[in-house]
Amino acid sequence: MVLLAAAVCTKSGKALVSRQFVEMTRTRVEGLLAAFPKLMNTGKQHTFVETESVRYVYQPLEKLYMVLVTTKNSNILEDLETLRLFSRVIPEYCRVLEESEIAEHCFDLIFAFDEIVALGYRENVNLAQIRTFTEMDSHEEKVFRAVRETQEREAKAEMRRKAKELQQARRDMERGKKGPGFGGFGSTGISGGPVITDPLIEPEKPKPAPAPVRPSGPSKALKLGARGKEVDDFVDKLKSEGENIILPGTGKRPSEASKSLPPPVNTESVHLRVEEKISLTCGRDGGLQNMEILGMISLRVSDDKNGRIRLLINNNDKKGVQLQTHPNVDKKLFTAESVIGLKNPEKSFPLNNDVGVLKWRLQTTDESLIPLTINCWPSESSTGCDVNIEYELQEEALELNDVIISIPLPSGVGAPVIGDLDGEYRHDSRRSVLEWCLPVVDVKNKTGSLEFSIAGQPNDFFPVSVSFVSKSNFCDIQVTKVSQVDGNSPVRFSMETAFVVDKYEIL
Repeated sequence: MVLLAAAVCTKSGKALVSRQFVEMTRTRVEGLLAAFPKLMNTGKQHTFVETESVRYVYQPLEKLYMVLVTTKNSNILEDLETLRLFSRVIPEYCRVLEESEIAEHCFDLIFAFDEIVALGYRENVNLAQIRTFTEMDSHEEKVFRAVRETQEREAKAEMRRKAKELQQARRDMERGKKGPGFGGFGSTGISGGPVITDPLIEPEKPKPAPAPVRPSGPSKALKLGARGKEVDDFVDKLKSEGENIILPGTGKRPSEASKSLPPPVNTESVHLRVEEKISLTCGRDGGLQNMEILGMISLRVSDDKNGRIRLLINNNDKKGVQLQTHPNVDKKLFTAESVIGLKNPEKSFPLNNDVGVLKWRLQTTDESLIPLTINCWPSESSTGCDVNIEYELQEEALELNDVIISIPLPSGVGAPVIGDLDGEYRHDSRRSVLEWCLPVVDVKNKTGSLEFSIAGQPNDFFPVSVSFVSKSNFCDIQVTKVSQVDGNSPVRFSMETAFVVDKYEIL
């Protein structure tokens, strides 16, 4: 089956929404749809009509028609099955089948059409899968919002703690008393003079009698500031810069804590985005059940002077990925020279639109390709279960940021007792989940473990799920050069790379 176009049109042949799956001009599409009503014979109950060049397969939708334009040698049974799926998709997005409703949800319909047909051929999908695919759920946005909310909560807690300490220090000054110092770090008296303040304040476990200390090198001790203006400035900074706060227990300064967040990208007129998503499922006793990597290079041109360009691709991947170029890309040129350019070199790439020019797919059950292995060992004890979980970075070229390993816990048994721990942890009692948080996992921090005890059975701690983001891609495919079609002169370009998790579970 070769599907040329799918359209929703009126009974007079006016196109409301049309999606072409092969290269066709707008005039050609409008001409085909305008001719369609004239070809129908109202005396016969057929659902298709033919001309010398194309076949129309249609279904009435109240005052509208759902029309598929196919080649004459396509399979009519497959055409009808595809038409039924198209017709079922439209009510999913449009409450009433009228022109205004179709126009309002035209982009939703086009996105759904793209999930049904790719490059003119029917995809093996159903209505539920189309609904899932078009939700456009962004993992990066979820991670960003979760980190931002965590930082805001920690900033508020830090402000409340600082306010209490400030009040205590002022009361001590009024009484003319001296605050006790921390052992090993010296002490500073408070007798009417201002207290020396360290601008970097690192929280630790609450002390029974907090007091100001003199800065004496890096330490994880609580440092108290009592100068009102500086404390207010510090609080204002926390409010305005939610990102630059100290994560509790990490002992890292703000600059170090923010390294896991993607920096703002200074984009050029030619901007490239290399994005990969991983979907992985492993067994708890070992064995990779399935691993799939989906990658894409998207191009965005914002200056018409750089519209006629070519991209040199450096493919050093040894894992056996399957590559596929956009239909308008010259496949022979890419196969021979690893260069992405349009079939018609006189044409330009679309302006101010993200265009996917190259995508790839890797599906494997080779355990050596797992980027991050997770081993969870729950063992029963007299008081419940002792759980030992460890990670190991197998792909040493990767640097994983914001790694969160989520272990489900039995509900209603209280908080776990944490033993040895690399990194940090959060216990979400509402969701009954223990989250093991690691800001960075790289070759210098490639292994780590967590031990805890809690009442429960070994099966209660599965499935374990993992999320992370990375600024380097898994498959070694990069754009090394962008040049003009005429003269082969180089063009400045910017590029961002993202490797994110779609699903990563140990069952």
